[in-house]
Amino acid sequence: MGSRSAVLLQLFIVICLVVFQSSAGKLDAAVNATLSVNASDSSGSPIPDTLFGIFFEEINHAGAGGLWAELVSNRGFEAGGPNTPSNIDPWAIIGNVSYINVETDRTSLFDRNKIALRLEVLCDTIGDNICPTGGVGVYNPGFWGMNIEQGKKYKVVFYVRSTGSINLVVSLTGSNGVGNLASAEITGSASDVSNWTKVETILEAKATDHNARLQITTTTKGVIWLDQVSAMPQDTYKGHGFRTDLYGMLANMKPRFIRFPGGCFVEGEWLRNAFRWKESVGPWEERPGHFGDVWMYWTDDGLGYFEFLQLAEDLGASPIWVFNNGISHQDQVDTTAVLPFVQEALDGIEFARGDATSKWGSLRAAMGHPEPFDLKYVAVGNEDCNKKNYRGNYLKFYSAIRSAYPDIQIISNCDASSKPLDHPADLYDYHLYTNANDMFARATAFDRTSRSGPKAFVSEYAVTGTDAGTGSLKAALAEAGFLIGLERNSDVVHMISYAPLFVNTNDRRWNPDAIVFNSYQLYGTPSYWVQLFFSESSGATLLKASLNSTISNSLIASAITWKNPADGNNYIRIKVVNVGANTVNLHISFDGLDPNTVQVSGSTKTVLTSSSVTDENSFSQPKKVVPIHSLLQSVGRDVNVAVPPYSFTSFDFLKQSSNLEIIGSDSSTRASI
Repeated sequence: MGSRSAVLLQLFIVICLVVFQSSAGKLDAAVNATLSVNASDSSGSPIPDTLFGIFFEEINHAGAGGLWAELVSNRGFEAGGPNTPSNIDPWAIIGNVSYINVETDRTSLFDRNKIALRLEVLCDTIGDNICPTGGVGVYNPGFWGMNIEQGKKYKVVFYVRSTGSINLVVSLTGSNGVGNLASAEITGSASDVSNWTKVETILEAKATDHNARLQITTTTKGVIWLDQVSAMPQDTYKGHGFRTDLYGMLANMKPRFIRFPGGCFVEGEWLRNAFRWKESVGPWEERPGHFGDVWMYWTDDGLGYFEFLQLAEDLGASPIWVFNNGISHQDQVDTTAVLPFVQEALDGIEFARGDATSKWGSLRAAMGHPEPFDLKYVAVGNEDCNKKNYRGNYLKFYSAIRSAYPDIQIISNCDASSKPLDHPADLYDYHLYTNANDMFARATAFDRTSRSGPKAFVSEYAVTGTDAGTGSLKAALAEAGFLIGLERNSDVVHMISYAPLFVNTNDRRWNPDAIVFNSYQLYGTPSYWVQLFFSESSGATLLKASLNSTISNSLIASAITWKNPADGNNYIRIKVVNVGANTVNLHISFDGLDPNTVQVSGSTKTVLTSSSVTDENSFSQPKKVVPIHSLLQSVGRDVNVAVPPYSFTSFDFLKQSSNLEIIGSDSSTRASI
């Protein structure tokens, strides 16, 4: 009985191994596919210059504590609201109640933000109550720690007044107050500071600490008021206030437009907390700030309407301003009462475009930009199509803007991809958040869209849920397939942008996001790298391409021609997404090309893949899933290439007079696109 059981067991194991090896062989077996490309110059169709851009929303502390380089959180002490005493978080007290009393009052010199911080110092350098070593006062940890780097300079600005003379120490220290990274002594007589006085000082860091804090301390008895305390790095992009590393990530995307400042941030949960552009311009000290009640945090609005316009100009991108149309998530203005909102929009356009002598254009000029910004697109609200008053309100905005600025392109919140709009618009908004399978399948979403009427603005899309994790390869590949479908329908799709753009890991309100950061680190998710594959498509030429494959539900491709401004050369770019488990042997054939058109030298391929579709990048492995760039050494009128499973591959064929050759394999290096 035992011997027979052993034999049967061995036979069972052998059978299992054979079955497993057979199924594994099928899994790894290559699939054949053919892509036929008509590459003649006359057969292509132009892709809009505007096709790929970015969408910035103040979510996940994307701006406050992110792209906007201000280090101090709640710099005006307004985040606790107008009532006193008020919560001053994240400010905290240095010293105990026997040495110092700290409270807020409404004595600020700024009319739109009246809260100031009052410090009653009870200790001194002499007498019975001697101040502790280092003094007493307040500190601010910034947005989960200030990144202070050795040798760099930081401009500290604040307003102060006192009942007597002052002797303050402004310093950058470690998170626990230990370690003097940089400091300056601020002194003044009673007459100097009897009224509000602006103080400025430059601190140069002697060491690096990624989790530092700003302190203002004293050892002198008396009453001191502080307000509008700012600390800014001196190496922001062009001095415009943008954190250089995060700005660089945006610049690498080569965006043709930037939609801002939201999103739900524009609507607000309630209208009283919606973003209002007039409160975000002018001197930073005078901006009241507001509580973004959708994403539940305070912003000082240092990154305001002017700064967004400046960001667009710096990036060489067209600004797309989204304004509130009298509708929030919870309340809305009746169409009969919406005219103040309409006027606010008209004033905002004048601020951007008006000459320097106009009412609002003169404010822009006073802020340092006398020339108008190139504002050509506005969006009337965000995701409000199904709200009761949207159509009535929209028509009021449309009529007023079209009359005053006939060249401005007006964007409706209502989707016209499957049925016509019942109101006039130049473009319509299309948002898509879904799972990976559905996202990939949506590549055909615009195949049957009417070719007349307004164009589509796919202003928000992303794979979400379990497929996405916090930024997976699986999500990115599905999105890449969707984007190829949009590219192939670029006659009706005018603009495309991913959402959300940024996330500070200390306040992740949404998963996933394109760019992840903290006070000093950053990386792009696979979805970020996918977007770079398409950066050359804006303004390129779409070629007719036909894909023949038995796995059409997991393989998609497109073809364009584009000119590289860096070297002046023209390229044919083939993009292929394979979301299947099999390697694909892809035969690419070009029609309409002269025999000597494609050159061997300079033709390249770029592959985005990883060992698992659930792989993600992280601070510890920021380049775990990034494109791998290599030279193509097998180029001809007909090309055979291998497309790996679960991958996004781009082939760039250099168009230049040269003899065709077929050589061996290529060599690879890991690099950015």
